[in-house]
Amino acid sequence: MNSDSGPKPHTEALRQMAVGVIETEATAVSALIERIDENFMNACEAMLACKGRVVVIGVGKSGHIGSKIAATLASTGTPAFFVHPAEASHGDLGMIQKEDVVLALSNSGETDEVNTILPPLKRIGVTLIALTGNPSSSLARHSDVHIDVSVEKEACPLGLAPTSSTTAALVMGDALAVSLLESRGFTREDFARSHPAGQLGKRLLLHIRDVMHSGDSIPAVTETATISETIVEMTRKRLGMSAILDSNGNVTGVFTDGDLRRTMDDGIDLHKSSITRVMTHGGKTIEPGALAIEAVQMMQEFRIQGLLVVEESGELVGALNFQDLLNAGVV
Repeated sequence: MNSDSGPKPHTEALRQMAVGVIETEATAVSALIERIDENFMNACEAMLACKGRVVVIGVGKSGHIGSKIAATLASTGTPAFFVHPAEASHGDLGMIQKEDVVLALSNSGETDEVNTILPPLKRIGVTLIALTGNPSSSLARHSDVHIDVSVEKEACPLGLAPTSSTTAALVMGDALAVSLLESRGFTREDFARSHPAGQLGKRLLLHIRDVMHSGDSIPAVTETATISETIVEMTRKRLGMSAILDSNGNVTGVFTDGDLRRTMDDGIDLHKSSITRVMTHGGKTIEPGALAIEAVQMMQEFRIQGLLVVEESGELVGALNFQDLLNAGVV
């Protein structure tokens, strides 16, 4: 098919429309700075004092934004979950307790499904925080704290599709979550504990004992072994190195692929020479309780590909190489 046939898209018009959307939404977000006022502080104080959970509610696009806000709160130290107002009217209201704080999102502030459950929420006795674009709305008037997230106009040229308004609500939700994070003293380690499958979680939670090879998988020979016997052990265990142990089982050195290459260059008899002649005495070791990321840092600093894992007593308990850390997602 001839790519030149048919009308070409109006690329400049498309570009201008996209720029206009971004500019409109950027203006809406910038306007929120003036809304970080006493109402915002009261909302933060209410959520900090909450002995239960923050329950986020919303319908339609506000519901999608609310679900994301709940997830952000939960992952940054503020226990939270999302409940759809329509489901709340059919039994899920039982998930909300007096000790909870309800964060309700509605741009108009007149969403039927949200306003229908306001009386039962009041009877429960929860603190109600509202994010609306209409300070005079029913939701705003019945809330304990109202945060104004109104926008001058939607980015949609028809003024119909929620665009600037949902962006503003999302950004205000992020502002609440991050402000609470700071107030709670939430740390990188806390974040990692709620994201154990993510790279940050693995970097901060995985220990050497979680990724090392142990038992019969540890490449090791005694000081009486020959170079060739050590090479056989290295080949069998496939870690590119072997520990060298004394008669008490303590590590006295290590023999690596690099040592092997240097040995081959020197023309040493591999079958007759003792491994102690060519091994690296001592070698770099790490304790099993250290974080896996510490092993990465050591390997990078000393330009090595593996580490022996040794208890403080000197006992060899494991071994690992850079590939193990890659496979574990630490790197």
